[in-house]
Amino acid sequence: PYALTIIMSSLALGTITTLSSYHWILAWVGLEINTLAIIPLMTKTPHPRAIEAATKYFLTQAAASALILFSSTLNAWLTGEWAINGSICFSSAILLSIALIMKLGVAPFHFWLPEVLQGLTLQTGLILSTWQKIAPMILLIQLSQSINLNLMLSLGLLSTVIGGWGGINQTQIRKLLAFSSIAHLGWMVAILKISPQLTLFNFTLYILMTSTLFITFLNLNTKNISELSTSWSKTPTMTALSLLSLLSLSGLPPLTGFLPKWMIAQEMIKQDLTMFALAILLSTLLSLFFYLRLTYTMSLTLSPNSINSSSTWLHSQKTTIAIFIIPSLMLLPITPTMISLL
Repeated sequence: PYALTIIMSSLALGTITTLSSYHWILAWVGLEINTLAIIPLMTKTPHPRAIEAATKYFLTQAAASALILFSSTLNAWLTGEWAINGSICFSSAILLSIALIMKLGVAPFHFWLPEVLQGLTLQTGLILSTWQKIAPMILLIQLSQSINLNLMLSLGLLSTVIGGWGGINQTQIRKLLAFSSIAHLGWMVAILKISPQLTLFNFTLYILMTSTLFITFLNLNTKNISELSTSWSKTPTMTALSLLSLLSLSGLPPLTGFLPKWMIAQEMIKQDLTMFALAILLSTLLSLFFYLRLTYTMSLTLSPNSINSSSTWLHSQKTTIAIFIIPSLMLLPITPTMISLL
């Protein structure tokens, strides 16, 4: 418990340091604390896959951190400024955005993410997919005025295509969630230069919906798609809710996930990027296919029932899941209020 307390407080400290920093070196220190704090959680189960995942994660994050340090030093040398919100020269801005994108796992720097997530438990996977992305995403939003629009648009489109394409033939839920994460980050990166507020809004909803899915899969205790077909007879309510959460993440109306996609497409059309909006919406159909395949497996393919797989008694009410599930399904009506808060 003491070790876990230290690790979790270090994770919190790393993110808070980065969020509150004004200086690039301090932001880098926060990112490093974050990286080093999650590695013990990854290697908690002494399995070769977990060790491999931790090694891959450490190497990619270390490379990205080195690039952040190099580009911020280069910027300080050229402009004389260390401030994050200060003037940033073109070459440093590109290097910094590439380093942060590598930390987030946006295509084409996404190769580590599915492999790392597959080697982790669902609890650690949840931290990696949500909490660990907060610090680099906020830094990227702070950089939004200096970065190159064409670079962001091309990386965004590439991510949505690769996120959808990669998830199509997966049978493991953790890999599916990794590709889903890549596709969602693509949307955020594409709109980043045009509207940083929309990126932040999309990111908040992404964290909410991804957390919901991870928590429901933790409760269903499933690791691959074939196990989902037995979940309907065991826990029908939980399965129905996770099914709706999947549809929300895929972006189907009238669920919460439809909202950011609709607003981003609308903003792109306002900026005369109609063809790009069409391309990114079409690439999302790939992601929709694998979400629908998951929901089909859960709801329409029932495995043969045995006595063991009959409905189990629920001895406690799952309040945590309710707290996550309700907003991840029903936030559509209060969108204007949320946008005005941003």
